[in-house]
Amino acid sequence: MDITSATVKLLELERQADGLRIDSYAVRPLREGAVVERRIRDRGEVVDTLRRAVEHGRLKSRRAVVAVPNSAAITRTLTLPASLSDDDIEARIQMESEKYVPFPLNEVAFDFLRLKRHARYDDQQEVLLVACRLQDIELLTATLGEAGLEAVAVDVEGFALERVWGELETQFGSRDDDATALVDIGANLCAFHVLKSGRIIYSRDNLCGGRQLTDAISKRYGMSFDEAGRAKKRGGLPDDYRQQVLLPFIDTLIQHIGRSLQLYYTAAGQQEIRQLVLAGGSSALPGFAERLRVQSGLEATLANPFANMRIHSRIDRGALAADAPAMLTACGLAMRGRA
Repeated sequence: MDITSATVKLLELERQADGLRIDSYAVRPLREGAVVERRIRDRGEVVDTLRRAVEHGRLKSRRAVVAVPNSAAITRTLTLPASLSDDDIEARIQMESEKYVPFPLNEVAFDFLRLKRHARYDDQQEVLLVACRLQDIELLTATLGEAGLEAVAVDVEGFALERVWGELETQFGSRDDDATALVDIGANLCAFHVLKSGRIIYSRDNLCGGRQLTDAISKRYGMSFDEAGRAKKRGGLPDDYRQQVLLPFIDTLIQHIGRSLQLYYTAAGQQEIRQLVLAGGSSALPGFAERLRVQSGLEATLANPFANMRIHSRIDRGALAADAPAMLTACGLAMRGRA
């Protein structure tokens, strides 16, 4: 379950002998202000929307995985003696928690993962520590519980994106040493991530998203926000829409992406980016990818995490294809649930 500021996205995957199959899928809109910066503000609205998504999706299972936003998670890579057991690592983290987490330990949930032996010191190991405030986790799990779902794991959005990246890399022919930019255009934010060897090595958020286009339509044509949102999806807007509203919005997005590329090269850009992968609800705007290719000089491709998956016969393939670029986080969470 991917709960964003604009929608609830549900995806159920089944692992079969020949790969993954999509068994259930639903996208349902949320009322304005119900979720702000991926944090739940109106729990009742979110619960109702989750129930509608579950009813539409006709799930086989009620076991769900959900994510906290990257901003809510604290991640650290620790160097610890390789001889430590899992219990020893947990005790060490608890004992030294003030080094890693800026909150009292009783207010925090944490987990860790052994990564690899240290590159220089064979008697040391690298351990990934992830911590989050308990109140954030409890709010998510309680909200899912009210909707009739059992939260079996709480992940981090960035980890879900890294997990689904393997499905995307095969489509683009990327090599392990390539750096690729993922541009995820949500309702309020345009997130710019650089991935290399399946890991996010750089991230930046821009305050620009699909709601700005909806606002522009609303103001230009005297519509309510909801009417403008429906018109944006179904089309049929006046003849001047493309020149006066759509293209200026697309150019604003491209300017943000160009600025993010410049900042990446200034801050961390040892690896040249040759390809842009576009995701999110506004990534499929008519003419966006083509205009971005021309202005950036980079290949720009629409993300489809489902390209190599089978699809249950009862799922609307056209609707799924239209929503696919916005389903990356949901797909990464569902892949964890079936791993």
